[in-house]
Amino acid sequence: MPETAVHVTLLEKSPHPTAMTATAARTCYSAHEPAAIAQRWERKPDDMVQTVDRVRSAGHHSTLEHNIYVFGVTGLSRAATHQLVRHRHLQFDQQSQRYLAFKDADFPYVKPKRLSSLPELSARFDALMREIGETYQALLAAGLPGEDARFVLPNAAASQLVVSGNARAWYEFLTLRTCNMAQWEIREMAFAVLRILKREDPVLFRDAGATCVRGYCHEPNGPECPRYISVIKAQIDGAKKAEHWLAGRRNGTRTTS
Repeated sequence: MPETAVHVTLLEKSPHPTAMTATAARTCYSAHEPAAIAQRWERKPDDMVQTVDRVRSAGHHSTLEHNIYVFGVTGLSRAATHQLVRHRHLQFDQQSQRYLAFKDADFPYVKPKRLSSLPELSARFDALMREIGETYQALLAAGLPGEDARFVLPNAAASQLVVSGNARAWYEFLTLRTCNMAQWEIREMAFAVLRILKREDPVLFRDAGATCVRGYCHEPNGPECPRYISVIKAQIDGAKKAEHWLAGRRNGTRTTS
């Protein structure tokens, strides 16, 4: 019975996400038609990047919604997919346990990594998976349809999905699920998505990730997180820069950060 782990593949994406985001952003503040604005970026690519950086940093994230990313996800447990489908702004199609019958008592499953430090319980976990597989196969052999036999399959059973969403939906997903407070398995998936998106579109996803990437923490138990110290340092540094800027304004001088 195969033990497995999460794997993420980019299946499809919008062809020009940075230019599309910049065009949407500039349309909000320009008298020019969108088609004319889109042509502008061929002549001024630096202006395109600056426009995207500005609206992303300002939280004007509706401009990200014109770009779609489609991922194939395999090796994610049913426990984790139940968390994943709570992200309502993403779209899902998932492998059906009703119509897919695993053969020879052999279904893929995910085992928590913490069990590696508990060899006796790890062995019991594997034995339980084998017993469940055998019971599942016996139910099928007795003539029960897959939709009934699947009732014995555990949360550990691995699944696969196609997941799509616009850039804003993925941005928000990454904010929540790359946080240290997220469950380890969906966090692994989130970091796999993050690495792909940063490689594919580094401008759109420059500061994507948990809120501590952007210098603050929104978790109530944030002080328990090892990243928290770096967040506090960033906040202190930001406060000092703001104080320096205000002092310069009072003195009538220009300051730089």
